[in-house]
Amino acid sequence: MIEIIALIVLTKKMGVLALQKGLKPGMWKLYTVLAWFGAEFAGIVIGLALFGSEGYVPAILIGLGCAISSYYFLNKTLHNKPDLVDDLDDFGKTHEN
Repeated sequence: MIEIIALIVLTKKMGVLALQKGLKPGMWKLYTVLAWFGAEFAGIVIGLALFGSEGYVPAILIGLGCAISSYYFLNKTLHNKPDLVDDLDDFGKTHEN
């Protein structure tokens, strides 16, 4: 339940950041959810490979760590995109004036 709440909060943050960048927030929210669950699944598979079928708790923790890492990677990728800029020059006037 806590993971779902965290994912909702994180997708809202990604949507706001996407709007600042002038991109579609819905797509970046979808990317966040897909990356989260994909990385979590991959992490659980890796954890089970490392600890065997009896190591459920470490496998789940590795999966959660991978999911959180995927969010930070996606956030950093979006953060590095250029911001949406207004058509203003250095003096705050539009080029049409």
